Amino acid sequence: MLNRRIMKNLLEWKQTKNKKCLLLVGARQIGKTFIAREFARQNYKSFIELNFFKFKEHREIFSGSLDADTICKKISLQFEGAELIPEKTLLFFDEIQECGQARTALKFLAEDNRFDVIASGSMLGVAYKQTQSIPVGYEQKLEMFSLDFEEFLWAKGFNSDKISIIKEYFDKKIKIEDSINNKMLEHLREYIVIGGMPAVVKTFIETSNFSATHKMQEEILASYLDDIAKYAPTTERVKARECYLSMPRQLAKENKKFQYSLFDRDGKTRKYINSLDWLKDAGLIKICTNVATPMFPLASYTQPNYFKIYGTDIGIVVSMFGFEMKAAIINNTLKGPAKGGIYENLIADILIKKYLPLNYYKPDEGQQEIEFLYTKEQTIVPIEVKAGAGATYSLDKFIEKYKPDLAYKFITGNLGQAAAKLTMPLYMAMFL
Repeated sequence: MLNRRIMKNLLEWKQTKNKKCLLLVGARQIGKTFIAREFARQNYKSFIELNFFKFKEHREIFSGSLDADTICKKISLQFEGAELIPEKTLLFFDEIQECGQARTALKFLAEDNRFDVIASGSMLGVAYKQTQSIPVGYEQKLEMFSLDFEEFLWAKGFNSDKISIIKEYFDKKIKIEDSINNKMLEHLREYIVIGGMPAVVKTFIETSNFSATHKMQEEILASYLDDIAKYAPTTERVKARECYLSMPRQLAKENKKFQYSLFDRDGKTRKYINSLDWLKDAGLIKICTNVATPMFPLASYTQPNYFKIYGTDIGIVVSMFGFEMKAAIINNTLKGPAKGGIYENLIADILIKKYLPLNYYKPDEGQQEIEFLYTKEQTIVPIEVKAGAGATYSLDKFIEKYKPDLAYKFITGNLGQAAAKLTMPLYMAMFL
């Protein structure tokens, strides 16, 4: 079984008195259904699962009155032997986007408060299917992602003690032994090409077969494109598909700023912004917005028309480049702008799964750019990403001008420090 960090969040929710229903959202095939079942197995005496996509009859439970008593009666008729035990039962509504009335009913089930309720749905459906009444104030959203790098290491047999040893180097800011560092970079390159989709990771752990995992990633990508065709508004389907499939070309440019001209010479922001928002709501991408002035709070200085996009699973992103790209990454022979773009998306993947907003700094059309900025204790921390171990002109200029207390340079090399600039191997971004 794959160990998932989100189990801690679910336990915190369970322990909350007078809690809301939990709405577990995220892209398809990231393990939402599995985690709900496993959470129920570990923490409840009774578990009842409704799947509104697979079983249309489950929608009928919500076709009339939505009060808790009526819903419980209908569930007991639908599920022979169902036990509805107050405070010991978890109701799980899977694919809730297929039944708007079920989402409306979350309000009444939360008010009743006899049973814990988790609803799950892809952002595609949750955001764009019609719901008669959104239960504002009665549902708590929790976004879920595919496995992060640390969870990937857990799957490979790393226990918390091993990772704590690596973190000690990060905390003490001391150089790590070359043998350990090289091995960790090998694990990181595997994560770059495998990513965190649970089925893909499981297959890789069991078979070590890159070809088999690539085929699975292609199938997942195809299912995402099918979902775009199914769920996106008619006016956005083609545009959303074009934006999503342009990601390899966007990342392979020297300037990673999103450019519509890669697929539409006359493309304008206003023409495509709804499509990009749709992809973001679907959980397929995150938008990294340019910040004109790197000051707290960053949200006050963003430039919405200047942005980059990153995929939410690095393995799916790399699969979009084709199978041969994987050998180049694993063998560490990849060169050129595409390598830089992939490593940027790797750090974005790590930041996204820490629920950190994505911002970058590029003051003009010159060469200076800081790949990421984030806020720590109301101060701005710049992050520069290097696919190799080259010079850091942009970061040095940033430090000279803004004098941050701390600045990170993530590289494929080892750890070192020069005044505020802390150089670290890429995998240590998991400790930010």
